Amino acid sequence: MTLIKSISGIRGTIGGKPDQGLTPVDAVKYASAYGTWLLGSNKGTKKSKVVIGRDARLSGQMVSNLVSATLIGLGIDVIDLGLSTTPTVEMAVTELSAQGGIILTASHNPKQWNALKLLNEKGEFISEQIGQEILKLAEAADFNFAEVNNLGKYTVNTDFLNTHIEKILALPYVDVKAIQKADFTIVVDAINSSGGIAVPQLLEKLGVKKIKVIHGEPTGDFAHNPEPLPAHLSDLSNTVKKQKAHLGISVDPDVDRLAFVCEDGEMFGEEYTLVAVADYVLKHNKKGNTVSNLSSTRALRDVTEAQGGKYSASAVGEVNVVNMMKETKAVIGGEGNGGIILPELHYGRDALVGIAIFLTHLAKYGKSASMLRSSYPGYFISKNKIELTPEINVDKVLNAVKTKYKKQPVNTIDGVKIEFGKEWVHLRKSNTEPIIRIYSESETEATADNLAKKIISDIKEIIRS
Repeated sequence: MTLIKSISGIRGTIGGKPDQGLTPVDAVKYASAYGTWLLGSNKGTKKSKVVIGRDARLSGQMVSNLVSATLIGLGIDVIDLGLSTTPTVEMAVTELSAQGGIILTASHNPKQWNALKLLNEKGEFISEQIGQEILKLAEAADFNFAEVNNLGKYTVNTDFLNTHIEKILALPYVDVKAIQKADFTIVVDAINSSGGIAVPQLLEKLGVKKIKVIHGEPTGDFAHNPEPLPAHLSDLSNTVKKQKAHLGISVDPDVDRLAFVCEDGEMFGEEYTLVAVADYVLKHNKKGNTVSNLSSTRALRDVTEAQGGKYSASAVGEVNVVNMMKETKAVIGGEGNGGIILPELHYGRDALVGIAIFLTHLAKYGKSASMLRSSYPGYFISKNKIELTPEINVDKVLNAVKTKYKKQPVNTIDGVKIEFGKEWVHLRKSNTEPIIRIYSESETEATADNLAKKIISDIKEIIRS
């Protein structure tokens, strides 16, 4: 059993003993800490209100009930969106004038995982500083629950997804008439979660009439590994070819990551989701700035600079991307895992807005998805990892790698990133799993793989010594 506490939230496997997995005791403990922090920051000036929502995973309803009851017990009103998406909950916080939000999802993790992802009053992920405050409150268990006359109220709002979609349709980058005219046939892999509800609803509003959904029933019993990587999308690829579809769409369980499959069944590439959407947005914002994290493809930098804008790289993690986007006044940003952040809508990764802009782009491009993909700079990222054991000193390993390659440009704001001309390798300790992630990029797949293998060999030698 595993319980991980980080800026990504409180994430763990369901079951086991308290503080060793995400048990009911842990759900109540950390919901209590979050609610206590919220009440303290509100300083009693108004009734506190929190929006919650969940993906369809098997433990979702149980965890939702625990979190709702805990917040109500603290005297906080709860607005429950029920089965929803991460971006929908984020938008609802500000639209419904709440003081915070909690998303119950472990994102791309398998079904045995769940998490409490915590939002501030702006519908954005809490800062690391606030996260540390909440963790201290949890450990101290210094909670003061409300008396019976001051309990919070519980209401349900299952219509906010419509509000979310209407705001997407109103964006200047979304052309419903162009999408209707293109007469797309689209296959959706909804991974037995919220995407089975949200994505078809969006596509219908965009005027797409031929929609085939696979793994669409939101049972939470995921048909395959829920991370939208090529190795997990064979069903989608085969169905796209069988249906002679123009495009395949894959989202993760909470619908904040997005990947496409081209008409020939080949992957568009999750790294290129942001590149394609940003390219279209930049055509409407000449000299606009962009941001992605250190582990994302160089192609976004190339596309941005071609339009006269400035590209910046942040530390990995949505909150870090958002902070740099605000600092650089970026018009679009995100992460190479298929996450799109459009500030005009909200500061959060949103697969739904990515779908709408991408379909507009593809419709106006007038050619196939595979041809659109080939119009962008060709880079290949090799994604690898090394499992950690307790005796491994990760900081020492990363410092040794940095020293070994000190003659190359090195960035240490998040792990160690080493540049070799247009090639790079990025090593960092994961926030969500006990591993070191090793990403490398080059203009050929073989070179990217070889670069990663070289660094992995270096790390193993460092560990042995």
